[in-house]
Amino acid sequence: MEGPSRQRTRETETEQETESDESVECPECGSDDVVMDADQGELVCDDCGLVLDERQIDRGPEWRAFNHSERQSKSRVGAPVTETMHDKGLTTTIDWKDKDAYGRSLSSEKRSQMHRLRKWQERIRTKDAGERNLQFALSEVDRMASALGVPRSVREVASVIYRRALKEDLIRGRSIEGVATAALYAACRQEGIPRSLDEVAEVSRVEQKEIGRTYRYISQELGLELKPVDPKQFVPRFASSLGLSEETQAKATEIIDVSAEQGLLSGKSPTGFAAAAIYAASLLCNEKKTQREVAEVAQVTEVTIRNRYQEQIEAMGFR
Repeated sequence: MEGPSRQRTRETETEQETESDESVECPECGSDDVVMDADQGELVCDDCGLVLDERQIDRGPEWRAFNHSERQSKSRVGAPVTETMHDKGLTTTIDWKDKDAYGRSLSSEKRSQMHRLRKWQERIRTKDAGERNLQFALSEVDRMASALGVPRSVREVASVIYRRALKEDLIRGRSIEGVATAALYAACRQEGIPRSLDEVAEVSRVEQKEIGRTYRYISQELGLELKPVDPKQFVPRFASSLGLSEETQAKATEIIDVSAEQGLLSGKSPTGFAAAAIYAASLLCNEKKTQREVAEVAQVTEVTIRNRYQEQIEAMGFR
């Protein structure tokens, strides 16, 4: 009975805080129609738009509940569960800093004691070789994702794909690094994050040929529905690295669309196709970039750019 009563008390306090916020008057226009923007953490006057307070702390949970049973099932303490850790983030971690709660340095005796505790804490987090392998694979995924600069959602999806491959016994006979890299590449494609196989291979410890072979195997076995990579996804990143304008980016996108309608994209590398479109657009918009500059950014050869460039120019009807 204490749980619901405490919940009602918290809800009453929240309602009182909301009522106190609504009773605030705007110093600019004198209106009492003040609303709370929960997304931005701001207190705003609804009449004149003056921001009365900003950077307010949202003390509510990140989840929503519509009845008491949902509230009880979702209520928790601590960080949310994550798939990027082998134990899903449910175990504790001892801080590496040799300081107490007040920020004071520990004595030499306490430091040696904390060192032993950290060592045993790391040992008991994994109970067998399977968990140790999973821990190593997920750490590799996190390392490569950080090097590629992909968002947190891609790391979560890559971890889920690797766990599925482990559950289906697809790791047997293959290297852990190869399957982890293939899972990360599949996650990038699934989330629509433009990363080529060459870029993924650069941050991996596995050869590109093995990554491609493992990626095709796990995508087929797990039934991953992955669409072909759209070259237009690479245009903003390549153009930003080259310092090109929005006009040039729009022209490159137009060139890709016209070329794809005529079937020139079939069987071509999406990065090479996007690089050639950017090179052609830079010439048409008087922001000329050399083929070598574009090739270095896109990580393709100048021969590829020349071949795709000739095809795209003919498709646009300039020659």
